[in-house]
This record gives sequence, structure tokens and C-alpha cells, in this order.
Amino acid sequence: MNIGLFTDTYYPEVNGVANSVYTLKKELEERGHNVYVITTTTPGSPEHEFNVFRVHSMPFIFMRDRRVGMVYQRKLANMIRRLNLDVIHTHTEFSMRVFAMIMAKELKIPLVHTYHTIYEDYTHYFAPIALLNNSAKAFARFYSRRCCNFVEEVIVPTKKVEELLMSYNVYRKINVIPTGIDLKKFYRGNFTKEQIREVKREVGVEEDEKVILYIGRVSPEKNIEEILHALPEYKERRQKVRFVIIGAGPDVENLERCVEKEGISDMVIFAGEKPWDRIPLYYQIGDVFVSASQSETQGLTYFEAMSAGLPVVAKKDDCLTEILKDGYNGYQFTNKDEFLEGLDDVLFGGKQAEYRDHSEEMMKPYSTEMFAHNVEQVYHKVIANHPMWMEA
Repeated sequence: MNIGLFTDTYYPEVNGVANSVYTLKKELEERGHNVYVITTTTPGSPEHEFNVFRVHSMPFIFMRDRRVGMVYQRKLANMIRRLNLDVIHTHTEFSMRVFAMIMAKELKIPLVHTYHTIYEDYTHYFAPIALLNNSAKAFARFYSRRCCNFVEEVIVPTKKVEELLMSYNVYRKINVIPTGIDLKKFYRGNFTKEQIREVKREVGVEEDEKVILYIGRVSPEKNIEEILHALPEYKERRQKVRFVIIGAGPDVENLERCVEKEGISDMVIFAGEKPWDRIPLYYQIGDVFVSASQSETQGLTYFEAMSAGLPVVAKKDDCLTEILKDGYNGYQFTNKDEFLEGLDDVLFGGKQAEYRDHSEEMMKPYSTEMFAHNVEQVYHKVIANHPMWMEA
């Protein structure tokens, strides 16, 4: 098949959507398909990329670390017409989605969409005032429904998102397909003890210190502040424990102020954003991965952490139901006491080797190969059943 993937974010950007599209392209190509990515220009992107085409873009006004591109580019549209695409798969609700819709309608080919982001959890960027935020959430539901009902089939990463879209009155077929993880890339056996010691020195962690780790976007919806508020009490219980935050985003300054106010500056390390290809190594410095986010559609960082052999302590969320079992590979929590109890058991309960093995075991069904196979089946289905074009 000739497949077009349209996305507003792509490698080398570090986020779940970019990673998902990058993984999908790679695996579909290994299955013999021709895969073309149409995306936005990104600072730091490689000069030469195989079958990746970028349109001029600028930072998104509300989220400066995200970009939006031109909704149509004549020269690129002419090139797309010559690709003889069989299906277009969108991974955005914004500029590249509009471009994809135009091309799919003109070429009379099926359009599939993956709903990656729960926009209700991001409306504070657009409408910080409570009254406006309620209206913004209502619009997010309406716009999400509109986007999903304008395609032939929808892909979501978890049952949680399927149920959410059904509550929005999305009536198109919804396929639950978790994004796969390149398990081999994160395997702890890939890294030497010296490599791990070197990274610990780089971020400022002593050899004998336990590391509570967060890797991901540093933004309000990730709710890192809840973890910070719990740490002063834990600091009184345990010594030689550090909380390392790897990532960038709009909430860094706020969290730095919170750390100072809570009196835990000697416990928390803001390590900043790291190159994508080195992220598997950074997971290796952790003893436990933590998150208080409830805005995840799938939570790829949980999958990455577990693939790296890390137990997880995370705020209770439907997206974790199948992969995080209390007392087996970590804990889910609903309040501070549960968080501290779970954290302490993982770090000092004497079963960390078991937790690590169990985390790796939980990830075995989530390979990138299975991900690509399941998406491929959706493509075959929509191509076989495709009408000339349909109106929403």
C-alpha cells in the first residue's frame, strides 16, 4: 500500500504523538509498504529524511512548544497527487488535518484518524478563566466529535478514549489499538553500569541515591505539582532519595517556585529536555517512575518506563487498568498517603528486582510489530469498503 500519514508533530519532537507516528512509519515500511509523512517544519529536524515532507510552520500561539503549519501548499499537493496514495491517516485535529481532508476528498481515498489527545484536559491554555474554560471544554467535545465523524474509521489507544468518544456521540467505527513500544530499544541489558553511572553524574545524582523519575512534558495537565507537594513528608522519612524531572514545557518555572516553597530544592533536579535517541538510557537511572497525570490517552511514558524495567507509581487512571497492577509492578494512588505508601514499598520494600521483572513482562504484548499489524488491518478494511466520498 501507499500510505500518507499527516501530523503536526514528528521526529525530532519529543512527545507521544510524534513517537507514535515515527514508530508506525518504521514498522509499516518493514512490512513492505510505502509510507509518506506530511508534517510541519521543526527546528533541529534532519536535513535529509526518507519520505518525509514538511510544510512551513510557526509556534502555536497558545502552546509555544507546539507548531502549526500551512493548511495547504500547492507544490506539496502536486507531489502528493503523484504518490498514488491508497489511504490517508491523520494524527492531528489541526492544520495537517485540514490538508489531509482536502487531499483525501480530491483523490477519493479513505481517511482514517487516530485520536491521540483529550483536549478537554488542555483547555486551560486557551481559556484560563473558569467560565470561559467550561465553554472551551464544550467546544473541545464538539470539535473532537466533528473531526472523528468526518473519517471512515477512528483509532484510539485505550478503552478509556473509546468510551470518551462514544460519550461525545462519535458514531464512526472506533478501533482500540495501543501504540506499540520498541521493547528492544528500552531493554536494560543494552546499557552498561558505567553508562548509567555517567548519566547519573551528568544530572547530579550520587551513586548511592535512589531516583524517583519523571520523563515527559512539563506542563500543568501532567500535574507534577501534586507529587512535589507530597515530597516534604517523604524527605523526613527517607534520606538519599532524589526526584529527577526530565523534560521541558510551560510549567517549569511554576514548579521551580513550588520546589523552593516546599523546601525540597536539595531533593529535586530539573534535568531539562534530552535528545530523543538517548531517552532509553535516561530511564535506566530511575528506581521508580512516577506520574500524577490524568490527561493521558495511553501514557506512552508508562510503557517506555516499564519496558526499561521500571516499576511505576501513578495516579489512578483508566488508561492504566491493563498494565499497572498494585503490588505487582507498582501502584496506583488516589491521594498523598497512597502515593507515599506505594513509593516506599517500591523503593525500600525489598522487592525491586521482582517489580522490575514484572514491569518488563507486562509490556510483552505491546510490540511495535503488533501495533503496525493492527493498523494495517484497519487500512485494508477501509480501502475495501470505501465509497467515493462521504459528507459528515
